[in-house]
Amino acid sequence: MKHLKKGLVSTILAGALLAGCGTKGEATETSVVDLNALTTEEIETKAKEEGKLQSVGMPDTWANWGETWSEIEKNYGITQSDTDMSSAEEIALFEAEKNNPTKDIGDVGQSFGPIAEDKGVTIPYKTSYWDEIPEWAKDDDGDWVVGYTGTISFITNTNAVAEAPTSFSDVLEGDYKVSIGDVNAATQAQNAVLAAAIANGGDETNLEPGIAFFAELASQGRLDMGDTDLARLEAGEIEVGIYWDFNALNYADSIESSNPDAAFAVTIPQDGTVQSGYATIINAYAPNPHAAALAREYILSDEGQINLAKGYARPIRESVELPADVQEKLIAADQYEAAQPIEDTAAWDKAAAGLGQTWQEEVLTKIN
Repeated sequence: MKHLKKGLVSTILAGALLAGCGTKGEATETSVVDLNALTTEEIETKAKEEGKLQSVGMPDTWANWGETWSEIEKNYGITQSDTDMSSAEEIALFEAEKNNPTKDIGDVGQSFGPIAEDKGVTIPYKTSYWDEIPEWAKDDDGDWVVGYTGTISFITNTNAVAEAPTSFSDVLEGDYKVSIGDVNAATQAQNAVLAAAIANGGDETNLEPGIAFFAELASQGRLDMGDTDLARLEAGEIEVGIYWDFNALNYADSIESSNPDAAFAVTIPQDGTVQSGYATIINAYAPNPHAAALAREYILSDEGQINLAKGYARPIRESVELPADVQEKLIAADQYEAAQPIEDTAAWDKAAAGLGQTWQEEVLTKIN
């Protein structure tokens, strides 16, 4: 199970990345494969010859990756296995293993795509669906490509909290504990701070309203610093959690389907929140680069996009028509009117890079 750690580089991991910094020119022979020069048919042929794929941060239970991997194996005979880790850890691993690579493809928070490219650990591949991907959701050459989006939401255990919050102001007026996760390493947790900032008049250039919001929760003794994983939700240890909508919906359905006494509500903050994406990166040193490219091709296909929607994620390709039963899994579109994408990515990258230290100094010191 993914423990919701998809993250921006923490101070420690950033140091590890810099310590192992290299260039594509120092990599193994696979690092110079020009995937964009190949047709999809050529990629498919070479991928079948490779016959296997090693992913990171793409476990079966996250955004319904399991069904995608099953269909790739069924359609192309390519077997797959995953090692779950955060975005920062994925990039660090790609670089650390460059002389003896084992991994082929990863899924990282959108803000981590440019970091991976800058570190030289990616191979560009645009896919045949390139023109349908919004400009904000892809690198010029295809070093990273967003496959799906998520919006910061609340998941409420309604057996513990009588009235589920529908805004950050509701949360501040509540008497329950709030779980956010690891702000030092998790994209989800860092975007929760940004969402709170947006709801309170800030944005990616001004996170202070979000920091102040969580500092107030901490001073009230209402900030739960435990993990935000499925096990804690199942055990009833989380009263209100701040999650990507696709994680919240997935976890709620999973728990309720196995426990008829469980009850959750998933709501989008109506006073403001953030919408962002997750992007695939193909390892510059991948032992199976063509299989990785074929996986990205499939992920962006109609079938792959529908699979992601089955996992409660919103597909990046708006032209894909979702089956009615899949559409019903998602929250109504009118609930997202207050959700906004990151407009100034440079400002957000800078703010997020220092957010861990700010969190430590201005929030954690307030915990009672």
